[in-house]
Amino acid sequence: MRILIFTNGSLANDPALLLGCRVLRRIDEPPTLLMLVDPTLDRHPPLTETALTEACKVLGTLKAQTRVRIGYYPDELLAEVKEGNYDLVILSEVKKNWLLKSSKTIKITEQVSCPVLVAKGKVGTPIRRILLCDSGASQESVLSRFTAKLAALLEGEEEITLLHVMSQISAGPGVRGAQLRAEAESLIRERTPEGDLLKRDLKTLQEFGLRSVPKIRHGLVVDEILAEAQSGDYDLVVIGAHRRQGWQGYLLDDLAHKIMLQLDRPVLIVK
Repeated sequence: MRILIFTNGSLANDPALLLGCRVLRRIDEPPTLLMLVDPTLDRHPPLTETALTEACKVLGTLKAQTRVRIGYYPDELLAEVKEGNYDLVILSEVKKNWLLKSSKTIKITEQVSCPVLVAKGKVGTPIRRILLCDSGASQESVLSRFTAKLAALLEGEEEITLLHVMSQISAGPGVRGAQLRAEAESLIRERTPEGDLLKRDLKTLQEFGLRSVPKIRHGLVVDEILAEAQSGDYDLVVIGAHRRQGWQGYLLDDLAHKIMLQLDRPVLIVK
């Protein structure tokens, strides 16, 4: 698995490096550490190499490869991802102006075809509790994409909560009011579309030897995902990005966009 970690040069305080230490335990292939040099700054190259050397030490026993690109963020990062054919990108959240409708982190997430792991909030603890937000039985499930591309990152000690939000707003005409108030076990027992999705996901995780818990929340999707992430004290939240046709490629829909911006902990966007 080819993994790219973008380091901002802050070394031991770099959230991307700290999170990288947590997710690379089972990966044999060394990750690539990327640092960008601003072309307008008179920065001596050896200082950059020293920073990368120190960054490699943060990763411990992992013998990382290093790359230096001269240019602007996020353009050079996007170029490196495209040229390197990576399977996962790990980067730190870039603080945004809340008057803006988007951010550089969102831009990167939208324009790369591989999963992106954004380090934010608490990143120093082992990843044991994972909240995976699945949706829409008519689409390929987030879990199936997650296991197909990133199963090698799992140590087997994780507990995954499979969350589906039942929203009155998005409910179709055939959905009964009782289903919008039902718990996971009831939906699985009644063979509803949401219940079938949860059952299939639970079986998949069982095949990987992982502990899993199905969970249903009722309300607005963004609000309920954020509330569950907080109340469950999860170490990682997994959401999906949808494929669109033509030039748009992978884009975050409005709900995923809001979730990513408002979460206060690491978030993995799978595609």
